Amino acid sequence: MEKLKQAVKEIAYYRHQAKFSKLHLSLIPFLSLSSSLYGALLYTRQSLYRSGFFSKNRLPVPVISVGNLTWGGNGKTPMAEFIAKRLADYGISPLILTRGYAGGDEAKMLKRHLLGGPVKVGVGANRVATANLFFGKYGYVDYRGSKFFERTYLDPKMGSHVGSQKIGAAVLDDGMQHWSLCRDLEIVMINGLMPWGNCKLLPLGPLREPLIAIKRANIAVVHHADLVLEQKLKDIKLVVQEIKESLPIFYTRMTPSYFFELRNISTKMHLGAVLDAVVLCVSAIGSPDAFVRAMEKIGPLFVDRFDFSDHYSFQLKIIPCNGCNEDSFKSLLKELLEV
Repeated sequence: MEKLKQAVKEIAYYRHQAKFSKLHLSLIPFLSLSSSLYGALLYTRQSLYRSGFFSKNRLPVPVISVGNLTWGGNGKTPMAEFIAKRLADYGISPLILTRGYAGGDEAKMLKRHLLGGPVKVGVGANRVATANLFFGKYGYVDYRGSKFFERTYLDPKMGSHVGSQKIGAAVLDDGMQHWSLCRDLEIVMINGLMPWGNCKLLPLGPLREPLIAIKRANIAVVHHADLVLEQKLKDIKLVVQEIKESLPIFYTRMTPSYFFELRNISTKMHLGAVLDAVVLCVSAIGSPDAFVRAMEKIGPLFVDRFDFSDHYSFQLKIIPCNGCNEDSFKSLLKELLEV
C-alpha cells in the first residue's frame, strides 16, 4: 500500500510522464477518471452552498480559517497553533477546531504543545457541534465591533467560575473546504517546496480545489520559504496575484528549537547534540523533504531518511532491526508512538 501511495504522489507532482514506470502509467487512467468524478462532485457541492440549498452556520465569535488547496505539508496546524498563541498573548482565549483526522495525531500534538495554557482544542468532524459544546462549558465573548457583548451561555452545572476562560475567537484548522461554517478571515497556506504539482484535482493531482479558489482567501502564506530559491518564490507570487492581485502574501519557515527525549518529553536537548552525528529521519508527514532539509541545516555528519505516507499509522513490526537489539529498538519505537 505504501508503494501505491508513493506512486500516486509522484504522479501528482511530476509533469513528465517519460519518468514514469509501468506502475505509474497503469494508474493514470483510473486516477484521471476519479479526478473527473471528484471535480463534478466538488462543483455540485459548491453550487448547493452558493444557492443556499445547504445552509452555513455562523459562530458567535470571530472565526479564522487556516486551510490549503493541496494535500498535506502546507503548515496548516503549526499556523493554527501560532495564531492561537498570539490571540492568547492579547488576552483573547481562543478555541482551535480540528477534525482529528487519521487518529487525531495533529490534535494530540496541539494539546501537548498548548497544555496548561488558555488555548482550548476541540476535536470533531462537526466543527459547529464541537464549538457549541465548548461555548456551553466556558461561555464566549464577542469582540467584534466598537464594543463587545459578553455572553453567558454556560452550563448551569459549571457555575460562574469559568468566566475568565470565555472563548473570544475560533481558529479553524484545515478549514478552507469546510464550507458549512462562515469565517471572518480566510488564510490559505502554500507549500513553497511543492506548490501546485501537476495542477490537477485529486487524486490525479494534489489539488483539493481549482486554483481559482485562491480568490476566497484574505491572506496567502508561502510555507518553507527559506528552503526555496528566490525565483520559485517569485513564480508562486505571480500565480497567486494573477488570480487575486490584491491578496497579501506572507512567507514563513519552520525553525527547530530543541530536541526532546522520548522517555521525558519535557527535557530539552540542544540542537548541537546531532553535530557530527549520523541521523535517521523517520517521518509520516506531508512534506518530508522540508523535515530532512531542516535537519541537514543543523549540521550532522550524515542524514538518511525513512519516509512514510502522511499520517501513517506506525506499527512495531514495520522497521527491520539489522544489527541492533530488536527488543531495545521496539521499546524505543513504542515510546515514540505514545508521544
